[in-house]
Amino acid sequence: MVHTPKLPARCRIAITPPDLFEIMKQPLAVFFVWLTALTTAPSAAEIDFAHDIAPVLREHCGKCHTGDAKKGGLSFNTRESLLAGGESGKAISVGKSSESDFIKRLTTDDTDLRMPPEGPRVPAEKVALLKRWVDSGLKWEEGFTFGKRAYEPPLKPRRPELPPAVDNRTNPVDRVIDAYLAKHQIARPRTVDDATFARRAYFDLIGLLPSPDELETFLKDTGSDKRIRLVQSLLARDIDYAEHWLTFWNDLLRNDYTGTGFITGGRKQISGWLYAALVNNMPYDQLARELIAPPSDASRGFIDGIKWRGEVSAGQTVEIQFAQSVSQSFLGINLKCASCHDSFIDRWKLDESYGLAAIYASRPLEIHRCDKPIGKTAEAGWLFPELGQVDRKAAQSERLKQLAGLMTHPENGRFTRTIVNRLWHRLMGRGIVHPTDAMQTEPWSADLLDYLAVHLADQKYDLKQTLALIATSQTYQSQTQTVERGTDDAGYVFRGPRAKRLTAEQFMDSVWQLTGSAPARIDAPVLRGKARTATSDPVKLNGKWIWAYAEIGQVPANETIVFRKKFTVKQLPPQAIGVATCDNSYVLYVNGQRAQDGSAWDNPDAVPLTNRLKSGANEFLIVAKNGGSGPNPAGLFFEAHLAQADGAIEPIATDATWEWTRTEPQGNGRFKTEPTDWKPAKVVSNQEIWSGQTSGRIATSLHQGASAASLMVRASLVKSDFLMRSLGRPNRDQIVTVRPDELSTLEAIDLSNGQVLADVLSRGAQKLAATHSESPADFVHWLFQFAISREPTPSERKVLLESFGDKLTTQGIEDALWVVVMLPEFQLVR
Repeated sequence: MVHTPKLPARCRIAITPPDLFEIMKQPLAVFFVWLTALTTAPSAAEIDFAHDIAPVLREHCGKCHTGDAKKGGLSFNTRESLLAGGESGKAISVGKSSESDFIKRLTTDDTDLRMPPEGPRVPAEKVALLKRWVDSGLKWEEGFTFGKRAYEPPLKPRRPELPPAVDNRTNPVDRVIDAYLAKHQIARPRTVDDATFARRAYFDLIGLLPSPDELETFLKDTGSDKRIRLVQSLLARDIDYAEHWLTFWNDLLRNDYTGTGFITGGRKQISGWLYAALVNNMPYDQLARELIAPPSDASRGFIDGIKWRGEVSAGQTVEIQFAQSVSQSFLGINLKCASCHDSFIDRWKLDESYGLAAIYASRPLEIHRCDKPIGKTAEAGWLFPELGQVDRKAAQSERLKQLAGLMTHPENGRFTRTIVNRLWHRLMGRGIVHPTDAMQTEPWSADLLDYLAVHLADQKYDLKQTLALIATSQTYQSQTQTVERGTDDAGYVFRGPRAKRLTAEQFMDSVWQLTGSAPARIDAPVLRGKARTATSDPVKLNGKWIWAYAEIGQVPANETIVFRKKFTVKQLPPQAIGVATCDNSYVLYVNGQRAQDGSAWDNPDAVPLTNRLKSGANEFLIVAKNGGSGPNPAGLFFEAHLAQADGAIEPIATDATWEWTRTEPQGNGRFKTEPTDWKPAKVVSNQEIWSGQTSGRIATSLHQGASAASLMVRASLVKSDFLMRSLGRPNRDQIVTVRPDELSTLEAIDLSNGQVLADVLSRGAQKLAATHSESPADFVHWLFQFAISREPTPSERKVLLESFGDKLTTQGIEDALWVVVMLPEFQLVR
């Protein structure tokens, strides 16, 4: 049953604060009338300008109204020129096809007015498409023109000369922006107050709300550099940083924990590698190289894409996916159009797309145009041969290494410009180049884009340094600019940052923070936390090196022993980590699923186990194999720590209680026939052969896993649910670089009346009722400070206190939670 609060408190979305408490008094049905008006109308999202609209305009209007042709003074070259109209006046009324002269001329029977004036009429189905296009906003591909392109982005980096600092605003971002605003005769936006800045910085940099204590400490700080110090301290919170930015990178690299391809084996996660790269702040150039030319299987899932089941079009092969993914993620170039034919909207050609795909291909790759073979084989080639070229005769692995080197070449300014533009968009609400995947488009400030790009390279590709540069600028700390829904972005001029909607993950994390109702366990197969460098509380190892017999000096080469340990889990731990190593190699199965393998005994493997364990009976099964060409020492070590939130650790480690057999399981870790000859394992006599080189690394990994048990589970680490999907979290079958920034009707209804959020807030209210014993007035103060980083207004306090009565109740808390999380202030980064 869906929760029905005492007040219709859920009925608050996209309403200005002064109206909020009037709405509380209205019937629920009234809310949905307002809701319908406030949510997004049908948009042009389903209309593909490049494939649906541009070909129609080119075929039927191009002869007279594109390029140098401008019959009747009307040019279709750009959206702006089309809207400007011609000698007969305005041609299009955006959103009103029935009032647009353009549409009327396509449908009239008057031979003096009809368009085209000669030849066949535009087919009815194409006229219908053009009507939808006009009605839904006249969507136009950013930077596209039917005329000659006047702008070609530079390839190489450029270090612009910074304008002089004004009013002691010395941050390079401010120096560029202050000169830009002066040139456009725009006043500098005012600086936000400390509380607004703190909430913005917390959300943008680590994706969390500042707690009331954190906010109070910051507000009481009287240091003139306290904002700089706050930014630095947030970026130093490596785990929080990684688990927030994991959302961005999962979208950009189309990585997820469930979905198309994972069950069938046609897709591989890069979750463990990506998490480690973020928590350890891997330099961006190294990150790109390891994705393009993977040094191990851990990061290979990105370039391997999705192997779709059954027959697929030529544009969905893994080779073409590779070309599209690499170009879009790292260069902001959309090759989807040019993967089918020469692009309608930019300069990229079919041969170039297939050339990039051929770098990855392990077989001759025949070029297809519009899914039909043209009898030509693609030749491996990089998009910018000015920087060098791959050796098309080299092996695939070598070609990938060469491509990785060209992508991260110091002279490839496209690489650095693309990522700093994405970061600017995330922090400021709109890219310097817009959209972020249209890097062929002219930036509104080339100096700003170029400076950020060379700054990243100067900082050894440390993305945190770019974020810090932006976040410590006065420009970032300015008041957000109001942008009305549907506002045309044509002719954009920067006036300040834009407010941003919380991502699905930020919204859920914030609700979980407020209510203490986060899930108990993560779904992502990652080793959560960060490895320590030293500790005064060393981890005690319980495990012993074992084999089938104690004296292991002369174990036969290639001897294979299968070990197992059965155990019972009474309470599923929020964090479980294992470490395995074997001289010479092993394969670990957990409850019949392959979990890890390794062949370097001096480099023990950390194994995330949190989502592999189950309540009740469990089993570790390890197939251990000796190597060499003759008899030599062999041994197996494994230790798992099941860490509870209260700090309790349950170790499960190799010792004499394990069993062994020589019967090997099938590839799924299950036996065709259960062996009957299990025997007790033996602790080997010469532990020191391996322990001196491995114990420190094993302890470090186990400490890392155990220390993460007390951390709140973040939404970026769990599978998507219905609420997160309706809030805009994509399924990641495709690369997503920008999520929708407008509220959909489905989303508003799910927020206001969805079971997922209702359950979270109900559980949260029960938890808060058990831990808060203060007065209703104090609770209301705490709630607003935590959720919105401000005091409640007198009217807000009055209405909530009236709803509480004399004391806090679970129902009253639940109603108050609904009120606050539905506020636009809660759902926006302002």
